[in-house]
Amino acid sequence: MNMRSTTIGALLLATTACGAQSLDAGTATAGPGGQETPGGTTLILDQAPAEDKAATIINAITPDQNLAAKVPAEVKADGLKVTTSVGYPPMELFAGDRKTPIGLDPALARAIARKLGVRVTISDEDFNAQIPGVITGRYDMIMSSMSDTPERQAKVTFVDYVRAGAGMLVKAGNPEGIKGPGDLCGKTVSVVDNGTSLELADTYDSDCEKAGRTGVDILKFPGDQEALLQVKNGRAQANITDYVVAAYKAGDPKSGVEALAIDGTESPWGIGMNPKNEELIASVRSALDALINSGEYGGILKSWSLEKLAVRSAVVNGGK
Repeated sequence: MNMRSTTIGALLLATTACGAQSLDAGTATAGPGGQETPGGTTLILDQAPAEDKAATIINAITPDQNLAAKVPAEVKADGLKVTTSVGYPPMELFAGDRKTPIGLDPALARAIARKLGVRVTISDEDFNAQIPGVITGRYDMIMSSMSDTPERQAKVTFVDYVRAGAGMLVKAGNPEGIKGPGDLCGKTVSVVDNGTSLELADTYDSDCEKAGRTGVDILKFPGDQEALLQVKNGRAQANITDYVVAAYKAGDPKSGVEALAIDGTESPWGIGMNPKNEELIASVRSALDALINSGEYGGILKSWSLEKLAVRSAVVNGGK
């Protein structure tokens, strides 16, 4: 099992120099970075690492005292234990130290923790071990680009936090004027072999031919880089992939490509929790709604160039 555990931010310290905002112990009111504890001291909340593109937004989030009061006692005492699976940028990746998780999922996990006024620990875990880890209580919640499906709902309860689907990469400036699948007829597209992108390409090819138009010429490759290269060198006019991957690659100004979302392919991704932890589920849902309503959620997504994934409210088990 490939598992690495990282405690995000500094421990309880007396200065801000080590990654946590400092508040004087015994103060009556918690400041921007802290949550007052029952003993009258102030808990120092975790800071997002500087390499998190949304760090400025996250580190300015203050606890909602009404929400904090409803957090389960165990989470207040031990912090929020989150599991993710690093290796799917820009959703989950390591910072330069190769041990601190960053990306949209860790960013939102930190934001939720700060809104609830609790510490957070984010652990890198094998994807298939995450649901068992939540069921056994090793983790409180999963934030790992996990699709909310009826099959998974039989084991965990989801609070849906984004809607993600397929996308396309085209040359910067979109010289072919591609806006959607209907514009691919008679064109060449590149995909990773034996995946959902190939399935979509086959569907679009069939749709073109049914409409009496020239089909799609599909080039298949073993990996993303090879498929993307075909757009750069002009052999393909578009590369079909996950939208989050497309947005991440297009975010590099040297890439020479831009990302397009394919409408109608979206499905919810959820924060997975043990169905028995009803108080925690309610707390996380309320915290996410608070972040959405404040605009902090939108700002975090925009920082990672993923604003197209935004939801309007936190829905429980929205996958159908």
